[in-house]
Amino acid sequence: MNARALLLLLLLFFPISGHGQGFAGLGASAEGFRDPVPGATLTFPQDHGAHPAFRIEWWYVTANLAGDDGQDYGVQWTLFRTALRPEDGTGWQTPQLWMGNAALTSATAHFVSERLARGGIGQAGVTASPFAAFIDDWSMQGDTLATLTLSASAPDFTYDLSLAADGPLVLQGDQGYSVKSGGGQASYYYSQPFYQVTGTITLPQGPVTVTGRAWLDHEYSSRPLSGGQTGWDWFSLHLDGGEKLMGFRLREGTGGYYSATWIAADGTPTAYPDGALRLTPMARAQVAGRSIPTTWRVELPAHNLDITTSALNSQAWMQTSVPYWEGPITATGSHSGRGYLEMTGYD
Repeated sequence: MNARALLLLLLLFFPISGHGQGFAGLGASAEGFRDPVPGATLTFPQDHGAHPAFRIEWWYVTANLAGDDGQDYGVQWTLFRTALRPEDGTGWQTPQLWMGNAALTSATAHFVSERLARGGIGQAGVTASPFAAFIDDWSMQGDTLATLTLSASAPDFTYDLSLAADGPLVLQGDQGYSVKSGGGQASYYYSQPFYQVTGTITLPQGPVTVTGRAWLDHEYSSRPLSGGQTGWDWFSLHLDGGEKLMGFRLREGTGGYYSATWIAADGTPTAYPDGALRLTPMARAQVAGRSIPTTWRVELPAHNLDITTSALNSQAWMQTSVPYWEGPITATGSHSGRGYLEMTGYD
């Protein structure tokens, strides 16, 4: 299958205007696929791998980096798996489709690349132990998730990073069962937010040695959104006191569904239900012909958190098959820190 045909399949599977299907078709019917259920136990390392009985899955890394040139940078690496049928298979008969997104962001530039692949022919995939996720020559791999190498290349940028975790895995929601709507849509979702990063990024002007912090998410489901949800605003924050915060709003009509996890410096998570987190857009920027909220007030009263987040580069638009905004942010206010913001569904 050539890239054009594969792109057509992806766009059919992830319809951009998903009327009654939620953003990008993520609320579409999942007949025949498994659904997440509360009370299930995630088992590692097995659950680091792929889950072909579920329709949708992704492995997602963001990194906030400081360069030896005195500049701040952000790196993103994502591998998406989608299934046309709830099975695996070999060769061209497999119903598993793969898409990779990679980006490198500075205060003045934002570089994006995308890869598309069919499963079953050795072009893309994930194995649990030793861990390896790859699409073409992009890879994230290590004996375990505790230590990883991460690489991607494109005409305008490359990066080669080493990630070493100094804290535990974090199960989001209720022991990894993450609710996404009042109707009960959910995913299995865990994170490794404690990576220390070293390595090199290469820009058009040359290589830069970098250090920083990274966050990995692995999430899988079959219908993670309700039909009326049009997109999300998702935050991951490394606070300077050692704590972490994951929070999101899934937009629906004039409101939305909110969720948050406060992660103590020792890795102990506390999940908060809808209504505990407050996310308020404060300023917008014109990005790719759209009005995008790139400055936010983020409040979690249970931890006296009241911060303002600002984008390193307001123009961090991911012009991919399903376009969205994603980039590094800084936090000031009651707490300080750095992190990432992802926003989808802004037409």
